[in-house]
Amino acid sequence: MIIRPKYRGFICTTAHPAGCENNVRQQIDYVKSKGRIKGPARVLVVGSSTGYGLAARIAAAYGLGARTVGVFFERPGDAGKPGSAGWYNNRAFENFARGDGLFAKSLNGDAFSKEVKRDVVQWIQEEMPGGQIDLLIYSLASPRRADPETGQIYNSVIKPVGQVFRGKTVDFHKGTVSEVSIEPADEKEIGETVAVMGGADWRLWIEAALAAHVLADGFLTAAFSYLGPAQTHAIYKDGTIGMAKRDLERKSAEIRERLAPLGGNAFVSVNKAVVTQASAAIPVVPLYMSILYKVMKENHTHEGCVEQMYRLFHDRLYHPAGAAADDRGRIRMDDLELRPDAQLRVHEIWERVDSGNIAELADLEGYRKDFFNLFGFGRDDVDYEADVSPV
Repeated sequence: MIIRPKYRGFICTTAHPAGCENNVRQQIDYVKSKGRIKGPARVLVVGSSTGYGLAARIAAAYGLGARTVGVFFERPGDAGKPGSAGWYNNRAFENFARGDGLFAKSLNGDAFSKEVKRDVVQWIQEEMPGGQIDLLIYSLASPRRADPETGQIYNSVIKPVGQVFRGKTVDFHKGTVSEVSIEPADEKEIGETVAVMGGADWRLWIEAALAAHVLADGFLTAAFSYLGPAQTHAIYKDGTIGMAKRDLERKSAEIRERLAPLGGNAFVSVNKAVVTQASAAIPVVPLYMSILYKVMKENHTHEGCVEQMYRLFHDRLYHPAGAAADDRGRIRMDDLELRPDAQLRVHEIWERVDSGNIAELADLEGYRKDFFNLFGFGRDDVDYEADVSPV
């Protein structure tokens, strides 16, 4: 099969297995080039097949030398249709890890369910040394969640809260800048978004692990979040997603209290803006990120997922001086993004950018490249005219 990118808006419906494999190899090579980190030997990553979750698993395996268990929900390929990028990413990671003598085991299923939690806990008991883990990274990004007790389906929305949002956005395929207007969420939409994207499921994972006694002394856990700059606050920080992220911080405090008897801790890692399918769906964000990429690349401070995750482990979570979290238990990995000089420059460009000058003022081409790279496309080291098996 010749596999080419097919997309509609922020969704790419195909993925290329060779491109995904090379994406994974590139991230592994980066971590190998940086050297080992003194840290945990047993790691669980919930949401491990793409973006920050995949990068965290790579950094754990190749930076820490850890045995890793990954959980994700991805579509395998079949004879007539390519699988999802996350499926190919995970397959590539497992092949590379095992080839390098690293333990890697994965479960493809609904991480929100009781059954998947039960099966993963059993794996930990049976296959991790001492039947315990030292670190749990929570990196789920899903538009919906089924309540494991009631079966109720919650659907998240990306909307402002309390007032209509009006602002700039970009069609990153066409390069056209336009105004967007979004009506505010109602109470039901806010509640369901919190139920999906807040900290409820993270806490359930911790409770299931505590009940089974699979958390080691000194156990750490971190969930991923984002805050962003003033340009995105109305739709992100102060919108439905922001409400969910504040719930994540509240759950972090609750989990921290539960882990105290183990000498453990819980953090929210506030990460840098990077191109993901989830972030591409948020109005305003692709335009902001295109400008940010240009500024940070000019400043030589730009980072992708794997650079952020290596720095999270090396400089924060397992730094001899401690995690350097703020008073709300947040590790600010967005420090370079929100540097005042960078944000001043972003703001200046934001005020000027339009369809006629975006190619000059922003790195829209870099944004597009990163978007298609997510699905294994746009790489110089892949022959996209070659016949490949989607299986």
